[in-house]
Amino acid sequence: MEKQSEPKYVSKGVLKAHMLEYFREIERTGKELIVTDHRKPVLKIIPLERKAQSTESIFKPYRKRIVYREDITTPTTDEWGEV
Repeated sequence: MEKQSEPKYVSKGVLKAHMLEYFREIERTGKELIVTDHRKPVLKIIPLERKAQSTESIFKPYRKRIVYREDITTPTTDEWGEV
């Protein structure tokens, strides 16, 4: 499973000094950045578009946790009648 890493934390002062570097990292990695003020989180910076995730990475956490009571490929038209 692709475990999303914890967000990176940075103080306002450090962000001010290295803002462009942090912005480029956010764009490159798609990870969020938490900005702190006196060690208290005050802002979250996230990319507008996250990198596309594979279907496998999206559904992998749910594997072996979902129980199917019957064949999920069975047509269900009988349940609905004629529509």
